[in-house]
Amino acid sequence: MNGTMKVAVMEGIGKMGYTERPIPTPKDDEVLVKLEYVGICGSDMHYYETGAIGDYVVKPPFVLGHEPGGTVVEVGSNVKHLKVGDRVALEPGKTCGHCEFCRQGKYNLCPDVVFFATPPVDGVFQEYVAHEAALCFKLPDNVSTLEGALIEPLAVGFHAANQGGAHAGQTAVVMGAGCIGLVSMMALKAEGVSRVYVVDVMQKRLDKALELGADGVINGKDEDAVEAVRKLTGGAGCDLVIETAGTEITTRQAIHMAKKGANLVLVGYSKTGEMTLPMSLVLDKELTFKTVFRYHHIYPMAIDAVAAGKVNLKGIVTNIFDFDDIQNAMDQSVSDKANIVKAVVKIAKEG
Repeated sequence: MNGTMKVAVMEGIGKMGYTERPIPTPKDDEVLVKLEYVGICGSDMHYYETGAIGDYVVKPPFVLGHEPGGTVVEVGSNVKHLKVGDRVALEPGKTCGHCEFCRQGKYNLCPDVVFFATPPVDGVFQEYVAHEAALCFKLPDNVSTLEGALIEPLAVGFHAANQGGAHAGQTAVVMGAGCIGLVSMMALKAEGVSRVYVVDVMQKRLDKALELGADGVINGKDEDAVEAVRKLTGGAGCDLVIETAGTEITTRQAIHMAKKGANLVLVGYSKTGEMTLPMSLVLDKELTFKTVFRYHHIYPMAIDAVAAGKVNLKGIVTNIFDFDDIQNAMDQSVSDKANIVKAVVKIAKEG
């Protein structure tokens, strides 16, 4: 496909703009996707606010966005499983395929991954992208490209549930009711966990958790979250905690509210990267810590869960911004976190 496309670029900290770039030509094993929706992730906001995450430093002009859904408009010569007109969710990380982690199936740990919107790799706040066909997952007829864009964060939630060994009969607590907390809660429910409670300090987010299927919520600003969990569990504590807030306070609470022998899954990144935790209690309880870095082999499971009605992905979206309004989309997402649970940018009309 010839021509140019509109691309939103980060021109500096807190500053967005637009440029024109050639529409990419797909390689033999790639497809060209017309993007329709791209989610705004916490990492996008962090890059926008500070210009860096750890060692990953933005060098403008830089393209944000790594949660895309769209429609295939061109197919490479070697691609057999997709055709023009297929609606797809795109997994944003291309790995090397031959390192020890890729060979073990843990490709999320590949040291040579090329991941959308992780400097220096541009993201997909743009009209088209050429992407490896094996990382483009066809959506069933009853799953929209808006939901397709949200498969990426949902995959994190399912990976967290799997890391924690989620299963029927358990009582679980999710710390944090942002996007990742909510998709983790829905993944736990989809995997059969009997009772899932959600803790946060923003009531609107807790209301959203109840709307999406939480069995109960705890406002940590109004009550002692640890005591509340103890009451809800008859003093026993919970079988599984998924920590998505990334704070020392919530991580310490997670340790205190966990039952002996429980699993704790750490998903949220702390701003400092360091925490002081009550390790004597961890040892006394023989707790198992698991951590999450993205996901692997999760997209088909996540798409099936949405198609089967087990996960209400549309329900987490609180704001949809037009592509022409990208500066406001980023500014609002950063400044109004109490009300914006999940924002999505509408790149083009769904095909």
